[in-house]
Amino acid sequence: MSIPAVIVKPGEADRIIAGHPWVYGNSIQRITSPPTDGEVVHVKDHRARFLGTGIYNSRSKIVIRMIDHDRAELDRAFFRARIAAALAHRRKWLPTATSYRLLNSESDFVSGLIVDRYEDVLVLQTSSLGMDKRKHLIAEVLQELVKPVAIFERNDMSSRKFEGLAEINDVLVGEAPERVMVSLNDLKFEADLAGGHKTGLYLDQQVNYAAVARFAQGAEVLDCFSFLGGFALHAACAGAKHVHGLDQSADAVAAATRNAKTNGLSGNTSFEAINVFDWLKANTTHAPGDRVKPRYDLIILDPPSFTRNRASVQDALRGYKEIHLRALKLLKAGGTLATFCCSHHVDTHLFEEVVLAAAFDAHRILRRVAQYTQSPDHPVLPAVAETEYLKGFAYEVVR
Repeated sequence: MSIPAVIVKPGEADRIIAGHPWVYGNSIQRITSPPTDGEVVHVKDHRARFLGTGIYNSRSKIVIRMIDHDRAELDRAFFRARIAAALAHRRKWLPTATSYRLLNSESDFVSGLIVDRYEDVLVLQTSSLGMDKRKHLIAEVLQELVKPVAIFERNDMSSRKFEGLAEINDVLVGEAPERVMVSLNDLKFEADLAGGHKTGLYLDQQVNYAAVARFAQGAEVLDCFSFLGGFALHAACAGAKHVHGLDQSADAVAAATRNAKTNGLSGNTSFEAINVFDWLKANTTHAPGDRVKPRYDLIILDPPSFTRNRASVQDALRGYKEIHLRALKLLKAGGTLATFCCSHHVDTHLFEEVVLAAAFDAHRILRRVAQYTQSPDHPVLPAVAETEYLKGFAYEVVR
């Protein structure tokens, strides 16, 4: 059977050759024969030179998702090779981890497919039609290579509607428990696979949890946007005098409290369900002529993304500046601010500019002592800017 060929416009081939996997509708010059949505197509430049193989979907803004620079079929051998390569990467860079992101969409060359491993349970997400149509084949290969006790399908994200897909939560293999006890750096965290954020919890900070904890020895610590207590419990385990975690979600605070008890860390941790902006404002507001008394040795800021698109970046920057300004007022001289941004639309340079603007307004001088990115199970491909989203810094307050 002849495979449809999609010809891209002049000047559009360079991005594909460089490794970017997305082809938009306005980049297409013509199609040799009408493909079926979800079908494999060959992509060629305007001179009909072969560029690679992609998956077609007329209903999506991303009309073609590239899967290979050679001729390829989305068969068992294809997925077996991709999953085996992803496993090898995790074993190389996270050799002792038992929970991690196994497949990370574009950065593992399976655009529209995410698989998270929580011990012996896998959670699968398909955000593209092409991968969704093949999810049962993918599950079979995962069974062969990983041998999980269960594979849970967590496809309740709203982005699926842009691919013409309905939201669905289901069990593909075995009997998936609603909650799994997950080990991160030898600490235990409960993951709600059915109703928790993302696929249960955030795995992209696994390396950073341990890295930031090295500043916690003997420290009074404030962990803002603490969620399930990832940074808080690592800091407590590293010898913090006391860690106070703040999160707006009462459910998250309850889970963090349970996690502290599970790890024997209840004695030097506490968690509070409150709007973090409100808490910071209340604790840095003072009468005219008074000064805020700094009382923390380490403050961690790990907020959710403040922006989902470029149009709201300026509003997001105001939010980032607000929390940094107030956090810096609460930090002792010689203390450490560990701060993170998970918005792709706010790049590393812009994020640091916001931190420095807040420091200027707070009359604090900062020394940068560390820089962070996402854990290696969320690989970054420099040619695909969208694969890099998490950035962070640690700063020492010089004065």
